[in-house]
Amino acid sequence: MREIAFIKQNKEKWLELEEVISNNIQKNPDEIADLHIKIMNDLSYAQSFYPKSNVVPYLNKLAKKSYSKIYHTKKQSKNLFFEFFLTKVPLLLYKYRKYMYISFIFFFLCFFIGIISTFNDENFARQILGNRYVDQTIENIESGDALAVYKSGSNWGSFIGIFNNNLRVGLNMFLSGLFVGIGSGYYIIVNGIMVAVFQAFFYQNNSLFDSLKGIWIHGTYEIFAMIIEAGCGYIIGASILFPGALKRWESFKKGLREAFFIFLSTIPFTFIAAFLEGYVTRFYNQVPTIVCLFIILFCLFTITYYYLIYPYKVAAKHQLT
Repeated sequence: MREIAFIKQNKEKWLELEEVISNNIQKNPDEIADLHIKIMNDLSYAQSFYPKSNVVPYLNKLAKKSYSKIYHTKKQSKNLFFEFFLTKVPLLLYKYRKYMYISFIFFFLCFFIGIISTFNDENFARQILGNRYVDQTIENIESGDALAVYKSGSNWGSFIGIFNNNLRVGLNMFLSGLFVGIGSGYYIIVNGIMVAVFQAFFYQNNSLFDSLKGIWIHGTYEIFAMIIEAGCGYIIGASILFPGALKRWESFKKGLREAFFIFLSTIPFTFIAAFLEGYVTRFYNQVPTIVCLFIILFCLFTITYYYLIYPYKVAAKHQLT
C-alpha cells in the first residue's frame, strides 16, 4: 500500500484519538484501549514499510500518549464532576474560543443598535418592550419604585418560574444552532436589542442608576450565560458547514456533543441568576448600594474568569497554547 493511501485510510481514527488526548475528553477506557491497539498496529506497519516517514514518530508519540491516557482516565474516574467543570469544559472553551468571541461581539453590536434606535425613535421602546410594560414601569418610576415589577409573586415561585424560563431560553439558543447557527444569531439579536432598549428607556426616565443597581444583580450571570449558549449554537452550525477532515455527520455529532458539554456548564450560573432575581433583586432598594455593587462585580469577575481567562490557564497546563 502506498503511504498516501495508508494515511488516508487511517487518519480518521488517528484524529479521533488525538482529539481525546489533546482536549482531555472523557471516554470509556476500553474504547481508548481499542484505539490504542489500532494505533500500535498502524505504528508497526509504518515502521516496516515507511521507516523514514514522518508518520512513524507521529504514531509513536500518539501511542505513548494514549497509553498514559488509559491509566490516567482510570485514576480520575472518581473525580468526574470536578474534572468536567475544571478541565473538560475549559479545554473545550479554549478550542472553540473564537465562537465565544463572535457571540460577544455580535451581542454588543446588537446592543449598540438598540441604544441608537431607542434614542432616535421615541416609540421604539414601546415596540420592543410593549405598551403595557412601558406604562406600568413609568407609573412605578413616578411612585419612586422603578423596579416594582420584580416584587410580584412569592420568592420561591418567582425563583422557580425565572429559572425555568431562563433555562428554556438558553436551550432554545443552543438548539437553534441546528439551523446552521442562524437561529442562535436570531436570539442574540432579540436579547441584545431588548437589553439595550431596557437600559436606554430607564436612562430617558432618569432611573438608569436604579436599573443598573437592580437588574445587573441577576443580569450579569443571566446575560453572560445566554451569550455563551448562543456560542454553543454557533459551534453546532460550524460543525455542519465546515466538517474539515471528518465526514459531515461525524463532524455534526462531535460538534453537538462538545457544544452540549459547554451548554451544561452554564446551568449553574443560570440557576444562581434565577435565585438572585427571586430573592435579592426584588429588595434592591432595601439593600445598601455597596452590597449591590459587590454582588454585581463578584458575578462579573467569576463568570468572566471562568469562560474567558481560565480556559487559557488550563490549555497552557496541557501545553495547548
